[in-house]
Parts: sequence; structure tokens; C-alpha cells
Amino acid sequence: MNNAKRMLFLGFSVLAITAGLNGCAGMSQRGTDTAVGAGVGGVAGAVLTGGSAAGTVGGAVVGGVVGNVIGR
Repeated sequence: MNNAKRMLFLGFSVLAITAGLNGCAGMSQRGTDTAVGAGVGGVAGAVLTGGSAAGTVGGAVVGGVVGNVIGR
């Protein structure tokens, strides 16, 4: 993935995460931290692995776990 496509993907991902956080309004702080961690981890995993599905899912799982731990 070239740099312009990567930046466009990252921009849309940030927009999607921001829009998705509106659904977190009724969640606990720990739940919100888990969801945010999963979103950020998924984006980071996708960027680091060039958009592979395994990298995206792996990043989301790791990010969710880290967000959950931070939310304690």
C-alpha cells in the first residue's frame, strides 16, 4: 500500500472510530476504554501489516485487552 492510500485509510479509520464512539455514551468507563483500545489497535494493526485482515484483527484484540486493563 503506498503512502497516499495509507494516509487516506488512516484518516477514514480515525473518522470511523470517532463516529463509533458516539455509541459508547451509555457504556461504563471500562467498556469505553476497551472499545477505544480495540479500535486504535485495529487501525494500528492494519497500518503496520499493510492492511492484512490478520494484522487488523490481532491489533484489535491486543488493543482491546490493553484498553480493558487500563480501564480497571
